[in-house]
Amino acid sequence: MKTIVEAKRVKKIYGVKGNVFTALEEIDLTVCEGEFVGIMGPSGAGKSTLLNVLATIDAPTSGDIVIDGTSIINMNEEKLSAFRRNNLGFIFQDYNLLDTLTVKENILLPLALAKMDVTELERRVEAVADKFGIRTILDKYPYQISGGQKQRTAASRAIVSEPSLILADEPTGALDSKSATDLLESLKNLSEQDKATILMVTHDAYAASYCGRVLFIKDGKLFTEIVKGNETRKEFFNKVLAVLSAIGGGAHDII
Repeated sequence: MKTIVEAKRVKKIYGVKGNVFTALEEIDLTVCEGEFVGIMGPSGAGKSTLLNVLATIDAPTSGDIVIDGTSIINMNEEKLSAFRRNNLGFIFQDYNLLDTLTVKENILLPLALAKMDVTELERRVEAVADKFGIRTILDKYPYQISGGQKQRTAASRAIVSEPSLILADEPTGALDSKSATDLLESLKNLSEQDKATILMVTHDAYAASYCGRVLFIKDGKLFTEIVKGNETRKEFFNKVLAVLSAIGGGAHDII
């Protein structure tokens, strides 16, 4: 199976001498094509820091990160920007949609920036809109649609350029339970049917139960990981809760 993410001995230190905080301590991570992987742990454990260094938003202090065969460690900002645009898709908790653009225009934005052929652009937008069930709202503006529809629009924008890796940061955090379930089902189907590779940071054990594998981080270190295998989603959900309890997650970590 093709390796999409390979991180070796990734370390991230903030601060200067005398006032140093180690956010990540020698993290090793491998993610293969088509995997839907969750990242969990107590607040301050290093989850978002790990996502940020994998997303090229922040640079590790040491270690190596290879995404789809390309090392991102020594790239300058111009190359990182191009790599981000061509290889990564992002889904954020707060949607990050442009209010002055329609749903369709928000989705096609990455393709327009890449100067894609109009015919191919239209085909891709319609295809992703169908995957996320939002074809009927393509002409509406963000203020005219629900939170769940906004997040599915954001997810469509993240995958429309067919990136090597999709990074999701608490994507269900602002959604009601039905909207969260709809989004998670869509992401699960993307990984299973389209071989999309997804890394998702979440506090929510319910969201994590849709993943095929969940990594748990504590104090900047990889604590353990669990694999769903042939278990039901409910069985996997209970296993996620058990690990969170073992590593001392607070109540907000197991909602």
